[in-house]
Amino acid sequence: GIVLVAINPYEQLPIYEQDVIYAYSGQNMGDMDPHIFAVAEEAYKQMAREEKNQSIIVSGESGAGKTVSAKYAMRFFATVGGSASETNIEAKVLASSPIMEAIGNAKTTRNDNSSRFGKYIQIGFDKRYHIIGANMRTYLLEKSRVVFQAEDERNYHIFYQLCASSSLPEFKDLGLSK
Repeated sequence: GIVLVAINPYEQLPIYEQDVIYAYSGQNMGDMDPHIFAVAEEAYKQMAREEKNQSIIVSGESGAGKTVSAKYAMRFFATVGGSASETNIEAKVLASSPIMEAIGNAKTTRNDNSSRFGKYIQIGFDKRYHIIGANMRTYLLEKSRVVFQAEDERNYHIFYQLCASSSLPEFKDLGLSK
């Protein structure tokens, strides 16, 4: 398949705005500069043309921008699928991210909020190719981190959040103590 190398610039750039989505929508792969929207457009066209499921695999090292790239692809699908303003599926799917990050992210030597698990996001489309829902699953969670962390690294964020909240009344039944 097609491979796109994305580099996280660690700042917002104007190359991900609405007008850029529309510029890539309907274009053939290779007619425009390489971009996450070009990959998303190709998957979207193949889904519509062949009526088969498509996959986009976003891979890279810690801090490379995998989650951000996935968000941009979802924004593209929501916009070209006519559902961006109707349901804001992208926001709904990504609204679960802070909870997932608390349970599956930890401080590493390279990234203060590093995802220690893989994410599989399945987006459902109707017959008109509009987004109708999404499902997010996690896999490959680093279980070893629960009992051991390397020097200058931390356990999952949730452990520190629970400890910091242990005196709250709603946590009394959890048996947390200092």
